[in-house]
Amino acid sequence: MMHYRYVRIQGQELAENTMYAKGIFSMCWQLVQNDTMEPEDADLFREIDAWFVDHLPFPPPCRNQEKVVCFFKTENSDEMLRMIRPALWLLEKYNHPYYLVYTNTPGEIVYEDKYQVAVRVPGVLQIEKLQQGWD
Repeated sequence: MMHYRYVRIQGQELAENTMYAKGIFSMCWQLVQNDTMEPEDADLFREIDAWFVDHLPFPPPCRNQEKVVCFFKTENSDEMLRMIRPALWLLEKYNHPYYLVYTNTPGEIVYEDKYQVAVRVPGVLQIEKLQQGWD
């Protein structure tokens, strides 16, 4: 079996700033902000998010809203993936599709720490807002 160095949890929809598949935090926050999640589930996700704020460094390229996406390092991410599992359960509960994407070649790494890498997104797509109608 092949050993992969990086994993990313992402959805089907694209993030507006990167035009790349949204990550798990983005998908869950969207469910919270749209009032899709029941209050106790939203509270659970806030607890999960707070744990990550305390334990996972916030990459400067993300803080600066650069066009990057993050991948967990599989070698050091056991605890991270265990703590994210309840968020996966929330996505499943609300029928929100997601994928675990494993790779050894995530792209141009612009930030790296013990747990993750941030990778520059090519940014070649330009997607316009959908028109209301064709008439």
